[in-house]
Amino acid sequence: MTPELRRLSGLLGRTLVALDFDGVLSPIVPDPASAVALPGTADVLTAVAARVARVAVVTGRPAADAVRLGSLAGVPGLVVLGHYGLQRWSDGTLSTPASDDGVEVARRRVAELAAARPGVTVEDKHHSVALHTRSAADPAAALAELRPHADAVASEAGLQVTPGRFVLELRPVGVDKGVAIRSLVAETGAAAILYAGDDLGDLPAVTAVRELASSGAIDAGLVVCSDAKEASAELRAAADVVVPGPPGVQELLSELAALD
Repeated sequence: MTPELRRLSGLLGRTLVALDFDGVLSPIVPDPASAVALPGTADVLTAVAARVARVAVVTGRPAADAVRLGSLAGVPGLVVLGHYGLQRWSDGTLSTPASDDGVEVARRRVAELAAARPGVTVEDKHHSVALHTRSAADPAAALAELRPHADAVASEAGLQVTPGRFVLELRPVGVDKGVAIRSLVAETGAAAILYAGDDLGDLPAVTAVRELASSGAIDAGLVVCSDAKEASAELRAAADVVVPGPPGVQELLSELAALD
């Protein structure tokens, strides 16, 4: 048994388990559209859902995509917050707001940026748009060169830029995983949180967990880093537990489901 899980002992029925999708439930792949959850994921989440207050997936992906790619539709009580909380999938129902006007402006501009840079691709998430440099000859250098251009587009469109693994995502201001976590805690009345992520976009969730715990709003918080391919060094340093990618997350969740 992972020792850190013991801090959730006695609180399991009031625990929120919130998980990123890519790099946590699904191995990282070059093409995001090809990602699938690790085999057995739905079964493990079903076992966890029977023990805790709520299981949620909090992802930058569209919520319905995470449900489909993860084969998660049958997990009882599962909530999937897509686009960092802008979308919500629950009990087979998807609720989604209208797209921010600024995203349409950014969509045109980032397409121009990508077209002028070999190996740079655009991922259109409807509520946001992302520039990927993973396929560039030097992904890190391409990301650094693109950053000021992405910042300029975001400023013009009234959006914010969120960096990740060889990606710059332009999305509405004030939307992040920390806000999503706080909303889930308010909704469930959770007394404890287990949050698992792997990337820079998960850091606002970590901050939310720490602040909720330090303020006494929850009794315990546990941050897990899925040390998957290209995992964030910042998240690794901030985590209470580091596990070896999605297989390690799955093992940890199985231990959680068996916690006394």
